[in-house]
Amino acid sequence: MTVPISAAAHARTILAAHEHRRPIAPLTGWDPTLDLPAAYRVAAEVRRLRVARGERTVGRKIGFTNTTLWDRYGVRAPIWGDIYDTTLCDRAALAGPVALAAFVEPRIEPEIVFGLARAPEPGMDAAALIGCVAWAAAGFEIVQSLYPGWRFTAPDTVAAFGLHGLLVVGERVPIIAAERPTWIGRLERFSVDLLRDGALAERGSGRNVMGKGPLAALSHLVDVLANDPPSPPLAAGEIITTGTLTDALPVALGQRWQARIDGLPLPDLDLTVI
Repeated sequence: MTVPISAAAHARTILAAHEHRRPIAPLTGWDPTLDLPAAYRVAAEVRRLRVARGERTVGRKIGFTNTTLWDRYGVRAPIWGDIYDTTLCDRAALAGPVALAAFVEPRIEPEIVFGLARAPEPGMDAAALIGCVAWAAAGFEIVQSLYPGWRFTAPDTVAAFGLHGLLVVGERVPIIAAERPTWIGRLERFSVDLLRDGALAERGSGRNVMGKGPLAALSHLVDVLANDPPSPPLAAGEIITTGTLTDALPVALGQRWQARIDGLPLPDLDLTVI
């Protein structure tokens, strides 16, 4: 009989691998009892340990919202993970390039980031949901895989920070009440060009996120949390990054990345890595 491994034991394994930048075998390879509910219990223990050592949760990342990539990564629904004050920075506050040494097998994703003015509720339509959003911004998420070759199952990713490494947020553009209806349509129809060293690397669109745009990803997260009482619900002031608009592309030393967004009133975003 297979004996389940405790959430605390898995959490210690994940944190040690992250702190020592050491790849590990997928947890599900040696604990077949680790399903998604168990993985979220591991994530909760990771969160408890990180908060106990002084980190502060400031928001959530939603992963695997790009449905065009589900077959590639073997997933069938989005996941979520925590964002910490130690894994969040504004682009304007960066004094220089981002150091890749802090991450394991890093990749980069262009995303739309929301700042919440108030807590959304389950079942809200788009008009009510956009009313909960104070601002939007272009963002780059540096994602990482503790599992070699980016080979894992969905529970593995949930346990390992939701693959989150760092979120860099561009200029925050307020969403004022009079412009909310316009934002709803634009968030579904906009496009993004992801450039690497000045050359087009990938092209994406709002519809790549849940088929309907970033607001649909936020709605999904609200509903998931409402059906998972042990997980903390969203709160005013949280920062939500809504998932990649393109594939997550590997990053290498010295590269300069740019996200050029067409169809939303958001400034372009650039980031250099070393």
